[in-house]
Amino acid sequence: MSVGVLALLASLPIVSIFVFMVGFRWPATKAMPVAFAIALILALMVWKTPVNWILASSINGLVIAFKILFIVFGALLVLFTMRESGAIETINRGFTSISTDKRVQAIIIAWLFGGFIEGAAGFGTPAALAAPLLLSLGFPALAAVMVALIANVTPVSFGAVGTPTLIGVQSSLDIPSIQQSIAESGLTYTEYIQQIGVWTAAQHALPGLILPLIMVAMMTRFFGKNRSIKEGLAIWPYALFAGFCFVGPYLLVAIFLGPEFPSLLGGLLGLAILIPATKAGFLVPKKTWDFPDKSSWEKNWVGSISMDSQSNTGKISMFKAWSPYMIIGLLLVLTRVRSLPFGNWIKSASVGYSDLFGTTVNGTVDPLYNPGIMPFILVALLCIPLFGMKGKQVGAAWSEAIRRMKSPLIALVFAVPMVRIMMQSGNNPDDIVGMPIAMATAMTSIFQGAWPLIDSFVGALGSFMSGSNTVSNMLFSLFQYSIADQLGISTILIVSLQNIGGAMGNMICVHNVIAACATVGLVGVEGLLIKRNLIPMSLVGLIVGIIGVILVYTIGSGIM
Repeated sequence: MSVGVLALLASLPIVSIFVFMVGFRWPATKAMPVAFAIALILALMVWKTPVNWILASSINGLVIAFKILFIVFGALLVLFTMRESGAIETINRGFTSISTDKRVQAIIIAWLFGGFIEGAAGFGTPAALAAPLLLSLGFPALAAVMVALIANVTPVSFGAVGTPTLIGVQSSLDIPSIQQSIAESGLTYTEYIQQIGVWTAAQHALPGLILPLIMVAMMTRFFGKNRSIKEGLAIWPYALFAGFCFVGPYLLVAIFLGPEFPSLLGGLLGLAILIPATKAGFLVPKKTWDFPDKSSWEKNWVGSISMDSQSNTGKISMFKAWSPYMIIGLLLVLTRVRSLPFGNWIKSASVGYSDLFGTTVNGTVDPLYNPGIMPFILVALLCIPLFGMKGKQVGAAWSEAIRRMKSPLIALVFAVPMVRIMMQSGNNPDDIVGMPIAMATAMTSIFQGAWPLIDSFVGALGSFMSGSNTVSNMLFSLFQYSIADQLGISTILIVSLQNIGGAMGNMICVHNVIAACATVGLVGVEGLLIKRNLIPMSLVGLIVGIIGVILVYTIGSGIM
């Protein structure tokens, strides 16, 4: 069977997701079981993947799904605890005092606060924190999720203290033949990975500068009273300044410190610059923008979560109200910075599994390292004495958080095992290439010399399937290196484009969309979000592709 036919068949589960979720507006709870069934049939009937590999992949997928579910549950628990205590109302007043303009609020929270959280934790955490915070400020639930997902692109390649680059790329290329080739070029392997980090940040920079503007233009187009892109573009001086506040430190850190800290320090330093500047009115538009009156909101804009504060109204200081988020940020940094011992301490309370059902499938269950448990659930518990909460308030927060888990549970227990089956389909007696590689190879044969233009979209495909830039890089970094080697072009630039593409895919990644929707109580709109977010993803991919082509065929000859 030709690679083209295999690629066509391999695309069926993904195509079905788009058809059912985007075309027919099915909720993920209905679409994902169907997509899982299609992937399972293909693995058994076409790829002839042994049953033991399918079982191992499915169980591994379930483990990953529950890791994601704990993040969602923890984020919800923090949100409802803050709501019941009255802290959310205090935070709302604070943001309103900075600016009442919803475009400004979206940029500060989704772009910079979300970027900092991505740099510290990654794995869907930023949207899980930023979307509920935006909801509490009066954003429609659908708008909150959309902007949180769009903003979470530039930071992702260096998320969780550099994990997509340091683990995703580094582990994939760590083979003897590549090591030898790198050594012959005069670089050490560590220097080679650092160069990938530098060129990832450099090629992220231009789309990163305009991403806040793209984000607010999407928001005003789909959620404004006038449905006007112009109302978003009107904030362009402030939006570009906000883009620079993040991208400037981000690029410098990538060059001088390495891949661990660009997003973390970019977000932190960006906040330190932008918030005082905003308070001083620097580049802030004179005409404020807000959503239309709630009475005119469309039905699918609204989730099932209410952010009305229940008690302690006006009694909580701004510092105390923000302290749970400060503790979350501090704990994430302390436990993710590799030079500190805390991460290894909490990882020691883990259970590993390997060689499931006689395969090479392995994984780790490390509950304390999961952001949903530590810090989210831990901080939710600390909020009880911090805010002097009563038993009734605590019970209301926990019961609502638990109740909200039904829809993401159903969707994710099918979505993640489906992806793992597709990823492991290459383990078959006939040595047929796996489904992801078949799709990527077919794309290569079509585009050939124009590969830099399409490179990032392969990375986006990987993260759309797997829910992770890190996993996308594990899937395709070696593949991308091999293409660059065959075409005689820069391997560093091509692998960097893969790293960027994996970040782009976060905008439409099924896992992230489901998880973020769950944090604001949205069900059944996942397809609509994916359809809309394809617009900014395609725009970013086009910009990155053009930059990649220019770099590869100009200065690329001097870069390994």
